[in-house]
Amino acid sequence: MDNKDHILIVDDDREIRELLATYLEKNGMRATAVAGGRQMRAVLEEGPVDLIVLDLMLLGEDGLVLCRDLRAGKWRATPVLMLTALDEETERVIGLEMGADDYLTKPFAVRELLARIRSILRRARMLPPNLEQAEVVQMISFGDWQLDTMARHLIDAKGTMVTLSGAEYRLLRVFLDHPQRVLTRDQLLNMTQGRDSDLFDRSIDLLVSRLRQRLQDDAREPRYIKTLRSEGYIFSTAVAIRELEK
Repeated sequence: MDNKDHILIVDDDREIRELLATYLEKNGMRATAVAGGRQMRAVLEEGPVDLIVLDLMLLGEDGLVLCRDLRAGKWRATPVLMLTALDEETERVIGLEMGADDYLTKPFAVRELLARIRSILRRARMLPPNLEQAEVVQMISFGDWQLDTMARHLIDAKGTMVTLSGAEYRLLRVFLDHPQRVLTRDQLLNMTQGRDSDLFDRSIDLLVSRLRQRLQDDAREPRYIKTLRSEGYIFSTAVAIRELEK
C-alpha cells in the first residue's frame, strides 16, 4: 500500500506543473499535476488527495472559484495551498476567506513550498479544522452572539444566522479559545495558517476587519476585538462554552 502523501497540483503553466511534481516526488510524495478545474475534479473523483496546490490565476475557472466550490462540496476537508502573484494582497485575503489553508506568493523557492505543504499536513492531522466529525460539537456564547461549531455559523440575539468563511471561522475560534489574552499578528497567523508573518503581510489585519464586520463590532469603539498598538489584538469579551450532543 502506498503511504505517500498525494499532492494535487492545479496550474495552467506546464513548466511549473512539471517542476513542482518532479520536486515533490523526489522528496517522497506522490504528485498529480493538472491544468484546470475540470481535470482537478476528475482526479478527486478517482480518489482522495492529501492536499491541493491551487494557482489563483487560471484560465477559465480561477483559483478563487475552485476553492469556494471545494469548500462547499464533498472535498471541503481537503487542505488547499494557494499560489498567488506577488502584489495581489486583496486576492490573497479573499483566497483565505474562500477557505484556503495558506498561500505562497510567486516567485517562490520550491523548498518553501515543500515546507508549507508539510506544515499544513501536520496541522491538518493534529488539529483538523475542517473535519466537523472529529470535533466536539459546541455552542460558544459571547456578548450578543453564539457560535455553532458544527454548522460553523454565528447566531445573533434575534436568532438570525450569519455565515462565516473558512478563514473567518478559524480566526474567531482562535480568539474564542484565547479570550482576554493579547495575541500578536505572528501568533494569529501561526495558529490559523501555520506560518509566521513577513514584513508586508497584512492578511490578519484585513481578516480581523472582516470579522469585525460580521460581529457588527465598531473598530473605533470595539466591544469584542480590541487593537493594541504595536502588540496585536485581544478578544475582550467573556466566553461561555456549552457542549452539545451530535
